[in-house]
Amino acid sequence: MLGFLAVHLALAAGLPLTEDEAYYRLWAQAPAFGYFDHPPVIAWLIRAGVAVAGDSRLGVRLAPCLLSGLTTLLVFDLIRALGGEARTALRAGLWFNLTLLSLAGGMLAVPDAPAEAAWVACLCALARTPTRPGWWLAAGAAAGIGALSKYSALFLAPGALIWLLASQEGRAALRRPGPWLALGLASMIFALNLIWNAGHGWVTLARQFGRLTPHRFAPIHLPEFLAAQVLLLNPVIAVFAVKGLSPGKGKLWRKVALPAIVGLPFAGYLLLHALHDQVEAHWPAPLYPSLALIAAFAAEGQSRFRRWAAPLAFGALGLAVGVYMAPALGIRLPLDPAKSIRDLPGFKARVAGLAARSHAAWIGAASYGLAAELLDDPEGRLTPLLPVLQIRERVRWRGLVPSGADLTRPGLVIDLARRLSRQGLDACFGEVTPLGVLTRGAPGAPQVTYSAYLVAEPKVNVLTVGCP
Repeated sequence: MLGFLAVHLALAAGLPLTEDEAYYRLWAQAPAFGYFDHPPVIAWLIRAGVAVAGDSRLGVRLAPCLLSGLTTLLVFDLIRALGGEARTALRAGLWFNLTLLSLAGGMLAVPDAPAEAAWVACLCALARTPTRPGWWLAAGAAAGIGALSKYSALFLAPGALIWLLASQEGRAALRRPGPWLALGLASMIFALNLIWNAGHGWVTLARQFGRLTPHRFAPIHLPEFLAAQVLLLNPVIAVFAVKGLSPGKGKLWRKVALPAIVGLPFAGYLLLHALHDQVEAHWPAPLYPSLALIAAFAAEGQSRFRRWAAPLAFGALGLAVGVYMAPALGIRLPLDPAKSIRDLPGFKARVAGLAARSHAAWIGAASYGLAAELLDDPEGRLTPLLPVLQIRERVRWRGLVPSGADLTRPGLVIDLARRLSRQGLDACFGEVTPLGVLTRGAPGAPQVTYSAYLVAEPKVNVLTVGCP
């Protein structure tokens, strides 16, 4: 575990923040019980990490790195609670870290980190409830914290109910107070976010639960989703996970029934969602510890094939690090998957230079991610020279960093061409002047291209409502 923690800490300190992480860092500067996109736990964790390690990349990511280690310990504990041997428990903890999502992304400051840990903590408590009913309160607390991390944890309640209904012992437990006390405690914790939403127009619930409504039948997304999960889970681990979930494995099923059944409602939702819309590859993250555990049980006695899990994972990580380091080593790449996170200081300097040449008084972006990046300065080396404003989705910024932009004066609006159109800007501003493009990326490597416009005379209340 310490080795993986060291890898995560090194990646956390060395890699630039992603757009989402830069945005969540701004959340941490305005503590609350909710935000536009998600519940608040990731903001609280970032704030705690920054208090310990400073406002740096490592500070932003410190708590998620430590949570990844905690999740490993919880996986080990869960497999022992389910009757697994110490060797199987060690393999489960190892394989959780060898899922490509965890190995390469376990240090990211995103809501999946606390949601994943809370999900496994809830399973650890549930595994002990048949013999020690007091663990129901621990299960409820973990579920409540999970729901304050990401709404995917709300699937724990129906999953636990199905698990209880599946056995005579579980049905008997429903006639006792334990499960209901757990539900009550989880609801009380989650109510902190509900109360915040009630005072903010239910913005988070509307955004997240608005995805539940199918708008079309597009089954092409299902094979895309499944293929992505095989890759991110690690193909070797995926094979054993499927084997562990296969029917007819009576002895094995008794060991994995708890994590498998509790995860059914969430897995079913993801599969249903994939029939009408794209499922982001990281959404199933709370299920990954359970899948690693199920795979570890199924791999008992399969020493030849299972040994390829580690080389495959570290090979993929080495390839990713090599791609990121290639420009610094003088290696030219025809494609650069990391170009969107490169050269932020240089890019900000070019943005500031263009703003100065065009006499802009503020800088605008169409996306929250780019606006957060332009505001972001976790290393303390560069500060925005002008106020930064996301011109759309102004609801995202209520209670966060005040923009300070003077909309009576011209502004420089930049963003990726797919996010920014002349037609859209014409609907928002009376004067729109194209200024060409700005690029971002490592010297001599493929570049990301941003469109740039000088705008003036807003037709709508951009600061409060935002552009259409």
